[in-house]
Amino acid sequence: MSGGTRLENANPLIFQRSGERLVTAADEDEDVADPIDDREIFDLIRSINDPEHPLSLEELNVVEQVRVNVNDPESVVSVEFTPTIPHCSMATLIGLSIKVKLLRSLPDRFKIDVHITPGTHASEDAVNKQLADKERVAAALENSQLLEVVNQCLFTRTM
Repeated sequence: MSGGTRLENANPLIFQRSGERLVTAADEDEDVADPIDDREIFDLIRSINDPEHPLSLEELNVVEQVRVNVNDPESVVSVEFTPTIPHCSMATLIGLSIKVKLLRSLPDRFKIDVHITPGTHASEDAVNKQLADKERVAAALENSQLLEVVNQCLFTRTM
């Protein structure tokens, strides 16, 4: 969603979206304990929009279900994401968008860890440090311009 500026990755590879999750009667029964699982988290983040391209993070293979790990009894969610290029300047914004989506969607009991897939970004340590710092994340979300960009990434388009 870059307005007139040159794209860092002008020709990204586009991947096929995975199928929708089949919802059973037990899934919809409010009386049945339904632990949160990897697929449920993936379904929450797969449609996040890339900040540069009119494509979802799933279509760019930035997020994959195999890189989502949930431990419901211990209330921990871990998501690895893979930027499309090693010098992606949007990596922090992408990670922040994933984190905000999960913060807004999950119960408060969950600890959310969002980080770059090891070895896939030139500044992964710095980006991971920013995403792990609650105060930095909170400060970023107080910036109205940055929050607007995050909200654009989270806006759901019809596929």
